[in-house]
Amino acid sequence: MNIHEHQAKQILQEFGAPIAKGAAITAIEQAESAVAALPGPVWVVKSQIHAGGRGKGKFKELPADAKGGVRVSFSADEALENIREMFGKTLVTQQTGPSGKAVNRIYVEDGADIDRELYLSILVDRETGKTSFVASTEGGMDIETVAHDTPELIHSIGITASAGCTDSDAAKLADALQLDGTARTQGTALFKNLYNAFVAKDMSLLEINPLIITKSNDVQVLDAKVSFDGNALFRHPDIMELRDETEEDEKEVEASKHDLAYIALDGEIGCMVNGAGLAMATMDIIKLYGAEPANFLDVGGSATTERVTAAFKIITADPNVKGILVNIFGGIMRCDVIATGVVQAASDISLNVPLVVRLEGTKVEEGKAIINESGLNVIAADDLDDAAQKIVKAVKG
Repeated sequence: MNIHEHQAKQILQEFGAPIAKGAAITAIEQAESAVAALPGPVWVVKSQIHAGGRGKGKFKELPADAKGGVRVSFSADEALENIREMFGKTLVTQQTGPSGKAVNRIYVEDGADIDRELYLSILVDRETGKTSFVASTEGGMDIETVAHDTPELIHSIGITASAGCTDSDAAKLADALQLDGTARTQGTALFKNLYNAFVAKDMSLLEINPLIITKSNDVQVLDAKVSFDGNALFRHPDIMELRDETEEDEKEVEASKHDLAYIALDGEIGCMVNGAGLAMATMDIIKLYGAEPANFLDVGGSATTERVTAAFKIITADPNVKGILVNIFGGIMRCDVIATGVVQAASDISLNVPLVVRLEGTKVEEGKAIINESGLNVIAADDLDDAAQKIVKAVKG
């Protein structure tokens, strides 16, 4: 689960991170009071969307030469003008795709006297099995570009879980970021606090870009991006309250209400599968035969007829879906339950796209009988390869 920058900063501040004073605006009527609450003389107005590249982004409704989604303002009036111009508009960045995201929140904060911009993040390193810091002196830039062009400027420091972020780890990070004096003292304390926040809140990513050094040699978190492990959110009701469903795909929001693992994609073939590995294999073989999956959807091993029905309706709610592939290997999941759900959903929505069904495993004969006797126009498949070829052929005409 992702949260907004202003929410991430509030959490990090609770763990001792140095954050500039700021105010979030969720209604345009709050703009004047938010700007008045900050002393100036510089106000930074930031669009709040779940995507990077806001500063270089463009608003659909504004001229091409208009400023992006992060603007430095040198008077209260200019800050208010920027807020009013951005609020409610659609911001398009490299990460939003061409459709962009509506700016329904704005964060305005004190300006900073920046001397250097650094990069710092914490993530789970699958290769080492550790939580690792990634640090670079090249902050404020696309870190992927830095890693590609100048990999020697990227430093990774793995943290041993049993010890946590030690003095030695913090010193290595301070060296990597070339900190000295006050900044080194503040930085070493900050690194430990950030690690503690990462672990305590079950984060999957904590990215600060940039982490700045001011001209007075103080450390400050200028931007923050935080993602949480969705499987651990039951332990954090306070984090769940920060969820902004307007930033998420409507189909994904609906799927979460039914405990379905669903991710929307850009293809034309809807997939309903049980098991994450089988779902990945299904998407791969669809691509192998020249088409694109419209979604990842794992109904799980203990799905009910109601959940299967909900899953089928979510797939068909996608206007890009031109055909559906149901691929079930019944182990814990019974084929007759899947079949009943498919029939129920198809009858509810008047299915008008090709449907290929491959069933195998527990209660497979019962499942096939339910499908065959339903009156649905179903294309039966013998195995996964056969199913993929048939649905691609049906969709491609």
